[in-house]
Amino acid sequence: MNAPVSPAETLRATLATVLDGLPPKQAAQAVDRLIATYRGATPTDAPILRDRADVAAYAAYRMPATFEAVRSALDAFAEAVPRWVPASHVDVGGGTGAATWAVSATWSGARSVTVLDWAEPALALGREIAVANPALEGVTWRRSRIGSALALESTDLVTVSYVLNELTPADRTALVDAAAGAAQAVVIVEAGTPDGYARVIEARDRLIAAGFHVAAPCPHSAACPIVPGEDWCHFSTRVSRSSLHRQVKGGSLAYEDEKFSYVAAARFPVTPAASRVIRRPQIRKGQVLLDLCEAEEQLSRTTVTKRHGDLYKAARNAAWGDPWPPLP
Repeated sequence: MNAPVSPAETLRATLATVLDGLPPKQAAQAVDRLIATYRGATPTDAPILRDRADVAAYAAYRMPATFEAVRSALDAFAEAVPRWVPASHVDVGGGTGAATWAVSATWSGARSVTVLDWAEPALALGREIAVANPALEGVTWRRSRIGSALALESTDLVTVSYVLNELTPADRTALVDAAAGAAQAVVIVEAGTPDGYARVIEARDRLIAAGFHVAAPCPHSAACPIVPGEDWCHFSTRVSRSSLHRQVKGGSLAYEDEKFSYVAAARFPVTPAASRVIRRPQIRKGQVLLDLCEAEEQLSRTTVTKRHGDLYKAARNAAWGDPWPPLP
């Protein structure tokens, strides 16, 4: 019997088909230009993804990484709310729908889903790609300006992934406030850079002020103990690299690590991790060093040795971003 195909594998295979007929050089050039645009000062009066060639190239390059980052954030959120399953989902600025794929991979079952984006070519391609995923049948793809004019209907879950960096400060505030006013749960993902972390912290503060409880990654809803300018909170997830990845970035590795920052919060009670591993564990002879963010609103380093028995085994298997101690 053949093993079931994972959503990530289905997504990669489907994305490969959208590049058929697009010369590799043109695809690589489109990705280079779009990456430069995203990293620079992005205008907010026109969509960045202008046509199908732009969307196809960028989706094939970025969609798997966005999917893995959002799924990692959702997995941590789901651990904090184990009995909650969203019955409705709005993906704001969702483009080709990577977050909708991640939600369907986190929670099974049917739900009402709406993807909002102002780039019609992105929505069109997202609709085309979604045909490969039965869980996304019936998704509504709607063109909408993202910013101060955004109006959201009541929903269980709002996701906002890699969007805040495209907006002016005023529009970022308006988006987070709109999400907080409409949703029972909000998950925001940004690039794992100091600037991305700053945008996440700003959103986190607004969600808390609106009455939300932080479910992940933080083990508390108090102020972040990281000193601004000295460090930033981010995590990493491994992404299989397509041939387009290798064309654009060079090298021959079959994977790359996507760094991301995130916050997941809810209006209802949550059970966050007792503490969370915020750096890659350091495994040494007979001991493991874990850097933790703790519920006591502080950062700490703990050393787990062989004398800790099963806990030592768990520490050797712990990954960056995991709850600590491990969940039962």
